[in-house]
Amino acid sequence: MNKLEQETKKKTIPNQDVKQKLVIVGNGMVGHYFIEQLCEQKLTEHFDIQVLGEEHIAAYDRVQLSKYFETGNVKSLMLASEQAYAEQGVSLLLGHKVTQIDIDNNLLHTEQGCFAYDKLVLATGSYPFVPPIPGKDRQGCLVYRTIDDLEAISQAATGAKSGVVIGGGLLGLEAANALKSLNLDTHVVEFAPQLMSVQLNDKAGLLLKQKIEALGVTVHVSKATTEIVDGETAKHRMNFSDGSYLEADMLVFSAGIRPQDELARSGGIDIGTRGGIVIDNHCQTSVDNIYAIGECALWQQKIFGLVAPGYQMANVVVSALQEDYHISKTSITQSQKQFTGADMSTKLKLLGVDVAAIGESRGFEGAQYVELNDEQSGVYKKLWLDETGMYLKGAVLVGDVEEYSALLNIYLSAEPLLAPAVTLLVADNEMPQVLNDKAIVCSCHQVTKAEIVAQVVDGKHTIADIKVCTKAASGCGGCASLVQQVIDETLLEQGQEVEKGICCHFEYDRQSLFHLCQVESIKDFNELYQRHARSGASSLAIGCEICKPLAASIFATLENEYVLLEQHVALQDTNDAYLGNLQKDGSYSVVPRIAGGEITPDKLIAIGHIAKRYDLYTKITGGQRIDMFGAQLSSLPQIWTDLIDAGFETGHAYGKSLRTVKSCVGSTWCRYGVQDSVSLAIALENRYKGLRAPHKIKMAVSGCTRECAEAQSKDIGVIASDKGWNLYVCGNGGMRPRHGELFATDLSTEQLVSYIDRILMFYSKTAARLQRTSVWIESLAGGLEYLQAVVIDDSLDIVDELETQMQKIVSHYQCEWKTSLTDEQFLSRFNEYVNPEAAPESEERSYQYQREQKFPIQSQVDTFHAISKPQYGAGDIAINIIDEQEVMV
Repeated sequence: MNKLEQETKKKTIPNQDVKQKLVIVGNGMVGHYFIEQLCEQKLTEHFDIQVLGEEHIAAYDRVQLSKYFETGNVKSLMLASEQAYAEQGVSLLLGHKVTQIDIDNNLLHTEQGCFAYDKLVLATGSYPFVPPIPGKDRQGCLVYRTIDDLEAISQAATGAKSGVVIGGGLLGLEAANALKSLNLDTHVVEFAPQLMSVQLNDKAGLLLKQKIEALGVTVHVSKATTEIVDGETAKHRMNFSDGSYLEADMLVFSAGIRPQDELARSGGIDIGTRGGIVIDNHCQTSVDNIYAIGECALWQQKIFGLVAPGYQMANVVVSALQEDYHISKTSITQSQKQFTGADMSTKLKLLGVDVAAIGESRGFEGAQYVELNDEQSGVYKKLWLDETGMYLKGAVLVGDVEEYSALLNIYLSAEPLLAPAVTLLVADNEMPQVLNDKAIVCSCHQVTKAEIVAQVVDGKHTIADIKVCTKAASGCGGCASLVQQVIDETLLEQGQEVEKGICCHFEYDRQSLFHLCQVESIKDFNELYQRHARSGASSLAIGCEICKPLAASIFATLENEYVLLEQHVALQDTNDAYLGNLQKDGSYSVVPRIAGGEITPDKLIAIGHIAKRYDLYTKITGGQRIDMFGAQLSSLPQIWTDLIDAGFETGHAYGKSLRTVKSCVGSTWCRYGVQDSVSLAIALENRYKGLRAPHKIKMAVSGCTRECAEAQSKDIGVIASDKGWNLYVCGNGGMRPRHGELFATDLSTEQLVSYIDRILMFYSKTAARLQRTSVWIESLAGGLEYLQAVVIDDSLDIVDELETQMQKIVSHYQCEWKTSLTDEQFLSRFNEYVNPEAAPESEERSYQYQREQKFPIQSQVDTFHAISKPQYGAGDIAINIIDEQEVMV
């Protein structure tokens, strides 16, 4: 048979009675995605598809491996099952390690036997690189890559006190998070002079190091390990080339990955000089009927260590199979005929620290740049521009990555900047992003705005629909809000009504759900779901992180029941679930209520004793309370027992509820005061302290027009006059500063309280999810005048109902912590250790030590060939902006 005849045979449509055998070796994330695309394109009708997986479980999410240590259950990571594959007509054989390829006879050899193929796809992934260090094979030296590895780490942690991760890259920091979650004294050892040296520049790496060390993980950089030997105080000692050493009970190697290419080598398939299965733009190897995708594949001397490029390769192979056999496509999306490289931008959270890198994140010769370094907040951002300063070529973000999606789209669009680059770092992130048709909305699956728009025009109007037909928002999920924005914009352009549903489970907005719960007396989420969930909503996953907390808020506003009753507890977010404010280092803050800012000497002394006893960092808040930071989860019940014994109650700092009512000293002490602002502030705080609302609420009372309590920047502001009280509403001193608007003047105390009752209840009934009062009033048709008509003139005939509802909330108030301390089931969740008796003694850390760890002194911003602009911000916040383009802020 000549070459022409061979090509003709290869292109022939397969006999439908005798399907071609398509075998995939590897069942990781990329292999699983490839199978999903085969099924979506109905290629199971043309191929007998067989998957050989070396592991004993089906595909799981390797990106979220550290979650295994939170639950100890692998189910939360699973992406597939043998049964699910079988239902799609795919045969999945687990525990089948392929040892050799016979390319002449199209056979795969395993311990279980031989498997024939017509087309073969290698998705063998990668394996962890272990440096050739003497002693690397000692018992207790492990790697971090698979579920089996995690189980081995869990077992090795039993009885261990300390652990070291060798490698300070992405996987290394994920491994460090795993060790920390196992309550080990955790260290990271990195050969390079900084963490994440591939993605971050030196300043970003330094800030990341400081943040991670503030979380209790010790970082050692510029350390070359020469050998691993027996330790004196622990099982192992790592000796470094500089003469220093480190001892630990467990060592985990996470120093990078290498392509899993041994199987291809066995068949004589071309391999790169430094490893990797060589592929062309069609992801085909040097053998015609064999493809390679994912981390095992080498394209133009590059290995791509993220899942998104692997997904692109999978789409290319699907297209190649369809073209080879003249199989028509069933979807216009996910069609990619060639692989021409991939963007390696990434956004992730490492030990609670937000980090993002885009494009040339380390810069390049001749590049211009804009740099922002907020020393107090621990935020570092740098944009790299081309030589002309007109094009964004890269970015690095540490501590705050809000701009990531917008910057990524600008970078991928390769279009010139429309405004000075510095504005990209100080823009209003609440404003919708402006996207062109080619903009990548979902970087995991390379879905463009145009593809989503096409599906919306075709009748796909929900995120759930878009996930199914394009896979957008089905990867990391970070693009979900952007997908919804594109859906809404497209519907509006078509003149259609925009879907107001709060999530994929409910087609109602918050106001409608509130009304339904009130009218139908619904007090339980299961009942709400059964009555009003969308038709076709999943019965396997009842509710989500959007609708559950929202429903909890509605129930609390209507009934003010104990938020941790059995029917409510599963609805709460992290803060409410533990009645404490979770901080970035995993500890909690404790905020007792100090109504109106008034406190007795005895209570001050009590707080001081408690803070010293539990080694807490203390700070006076802007709302005139005392915040205590650094409380461990297991200590919260005892801390609150001590506080309640001293006469305190919960300050609700963890809830979407009333926070504080700030006050000046008013006529009690001040020679300018015309009313008793302190007494009114205390009365208002005690009245509304149990109110749960769409968002947090802050109030203030000033005793005269000098406005020392800054009442006009609060949701509810009260200013005394010689004729009574002036009421201001819907101010906000936060992300979107807004002065409160004058609502009514010269009110008696009775009138004032009545109006506040009505305003807060009307807000709670009509506001959108997580909507502050400042945004709410702007969304009301008619704004302030409409609100005055409803509250003062009773234009809707509802003021009696509003006041009655508020009185119900007031009468049902309880200190949630006082109630919780009598609930043994609730208290059991605060035990951080499987064996409580084995819990270590609390770490002794001085007050000064905590202060230094939380706010490390950072070096001055390097002004190399750049111009330092005036400080951006106010007060003591030192944000240094360096803009090489000389753009003034």
